Amino acid sequence: MRVNWCETGRWRQGNKWIYSAAGTSEEESFLSGENRIAPELSDTVHKLPLPLRNMSSTDSRDLGRALCIITGASRGFGRTAAREMSRRMKPRSVLVLVARTGDDLRSLQAELAESEEGRAGLVAECVAADLGQAEGVESVVRASKERFCQDIDHIILVNNAASLGDVSRYTKSFTNMAEVNSYLSLNVSSCLCLTASILQAFPQRPGLRRTVINISSLCALKPFRSWGLYCTGKAARDMMFKVLAEEEPDLRVLNYSPGPLDTDMLTEARTRTVDPTLRKSFTDMFAQGQVLTCEQSCAKLMKLLLDDSYTSGDHVDIYDV
Repeated sequence: MRVNWCETGRWRQGNKWIYSAAGTSEEESFLSGENRIAPELSDTVHKLPLPLRNMSSTDSRDLGRALCIITGASRGFGRTAAREMSRRMKPRSVLVLVARTGDDLRSLQAELAESEEGRAGLVAECVAADLGQAEGVESVVRASKERFCQDIDHIILVNNAASLGDVSRYTKSFTNMAEVNSYLSLNVSSCLCLTASILQAFPQRPGLRRTVINISSLCALKPFRSWGLYCTGKAARDMMFKVLAEEEPDLRVLNYSPGPLDTDMLTEARTRTVDPTLRKSFTDMFAQGQVLTCEQSCAKLMKLLLDDSYTSGDHVDIYDV
């Protein structure tokens, strides 16, 4: 997760620019004394990313007439991604919305039905499923096949569903194999099996684009103390999709790191992380307005998909867009 630094001499705090006093270095101030950040996050303050800018409202590019499957769609980043995808797909496209909670999915379905895209023929299909179980993966594939028609010219799979795992313990405490297997089943195994099943259900053919997106994290690249399960799962997923990109040159594969988002997962990170320095870093990041909205991050994802200039299989961070 990256602190939202912007330029030398000033930084962004929420929607405000904060300037330093003459002769004061914000970076030195932030890194010193009781504001010292965890080593896991320390490299982010040196890259000084530029402010986030949304795409122009006049950008008329689209993702085609698509069948788009989004896991973890009931809330947070997945719910926002569903809204943003719907605005970038041609009329009579299909969204397959997947999550464990059927009520939240149905409220999103109703919202989309009442939108301009819904009135233009967008179809939103809800699949309440536990992706940690084989039956859950099978139900998603079945619903996707039922909604597919020959006019669809783009298959998009957004592998967003994930859990943080137990961050109240250090790695040496995980001796229960069933607990670890359960975590990996939801966060790694189901992701692989769903992706493979969708690719088999919709094989490559002329006129059909296929895009697979893995919602990744800085944790895929860098170890965070007491986040052993989460870092393991994210690293495994990144490599899995890098291999897929090598094996399937006609497939577009993207590992997208959405940045530090104001979601329930960040709340869990701030309140349950056992490592005190890391926990304080997340708490300070939130208190100082250095987290992003899901809308900001999804706008960057849309830009990546519409520009379509990334190298398939790459890990792309929001601040690199």
